[in-house]
Amino acid sequence: MTLPVVLLIWFAALSAGIMAGVYFTFSVFVMRSLAELGDEAGARAMQSINRVILKSAFLPLFFASTLACAALVVLGLIGMAGPQSWAVIAGSAVYVIGMFVVTVIGNVPLNDRLDAVDPASAEAKAMWATYLARWTPFNHVRTLASIAAMGLLIVGLQ
Repeated sequence: MTLPVVLLIWFAALSAGIMAGVYFTFSVFVMRSLAELGDEAGARAMQSINRVILKSAFLPLFFASTLACAALVVLGLIGMAGPQSWAVIAGSAVYVIGMFVVTVIGNVPLNDRLDAVDPASAEAKAMWATYLARWTPFNHVRTLASIAAMGLLIVGLQ
């Protein structure tokens, strides 16, 4: 592997690890903490989190890590040399599908629906329980995909 490819794999592995940490915190304690706040306060807090995260370092890393992994899938399929190239391809594909695609088709639509309601409304109260029940499993998938991708990408560096 060339130095630029090795550096791209390192970036992808490290960023997958960072993203895994972000998602892990939501899966392990943030969502449970928001649920304990009650419907209105929990929904209002999650709306705030969803707005702030889009203006933070999270979003550039979210897209840069996805682009890095997509590039690694392409590089791997067109002839990346080395016995561990399968791990790079697999880790990158797991990340793109399990983190990016799940976010786009699962978490983001739920976030958009939550953002459209007034947290004090009856609609928000009814929606909050459903939101928690649907958003959290999607997040578990993102967490596990990011962890698996990081591990496979590290194996690919051996």
